[in-house]
Amino acid sequence: MNSKQKKTLEAIFSNPVSPSIAWRDIEKLLIAVGCNLEEGRGSRIRIIKGAIFAVFHRPHPSKETDRGAVVSVREYLIKIGVKP
Repeated sequence: MNSKQKKTLEAIFSNPVSPSIAWRDIEKLLIAVGCNLEEGRGSRIRIIKGAIFAVFHRPHPSKETDRGAVVSVREYLIKIGVKP
């Protein structure tokens, strides 16, 4: 995990939840921790690590992830054992 991915991880776990995390940075972080990303229909993306998976929607038209999605990503990271 590089320094930018560590900063993204810290931003995901920060309180209050940050509304300005770019989705692309979250995807890069997930890949760095060993997750596989599969494209779904439309803006859906399936994140898989081992037997644990989650489905998210890429934000559009903006590139920033909303607070609710950041909380969901945080919960997924906790399930797969990733914390800052």
